[in-house]
Amino acid sequence: MTTEMTTHGDVVVRDARADERDAIAELTLRVYGEYATIMAPAAWAGLEQAVRAALATTQSADRVVAERGGRLAGSVMLFPPTSDAYGGLAAPSTFPELRLLVVDSSHRGAGVGRLLVEECIRRARSRGSAMLSLHTSASMRIARDLYVRMGFRRAPAYDFQPDGAELVEGYLLEL
Repeated sequence: MTTEMTTHGDVVVRDARADERDAIAELTLRVYGEYATIMAPAAWAGLEQAVRAALATTQSADRVVAERGGRLAGSVMLFPPTSDAYGGLAAPSTFPELRLLVVDSSHRGAGVGRLLVEECIRRARSRGSAMLSLHTSASMRIARDLYVRMGFRRAPAYDFQPDGAELVEGYLLEL
């Protein structure tokens, strides 16, 4: 297997190694755990369950990490077109799906999130995709603002709403 890697200043963006899965899960759950104080309890419970399911998936997906100063600074998953990135909650997309973008709080403001999204864009383009999709919600304001600044546009046709949860908003980026 070939590992993809790019360096941007002091940040290295690369494929995650199999031995990093536990560290990625811990980081992802810690970062997403911040929403427990923002969301209604039922919405948070649904999101936490969805995050855990995505982390444990055996589906084919790129697991990409950012290292800064030799430490795990962030991660993201990129699911291929037609995969079930949301475990049956949403219709499978015909485009690659960016999921579970996280940046460790000690590395925020350094462009790590943007670099991880740019890597997903690069990979989707290199595979001939015309669009990149993602889902987010009102509670994820900072991430949603980043996506909009990067050119993602609302795609309400891809919205879904699990029972008791916030509206999960669809976004697309034309590649």
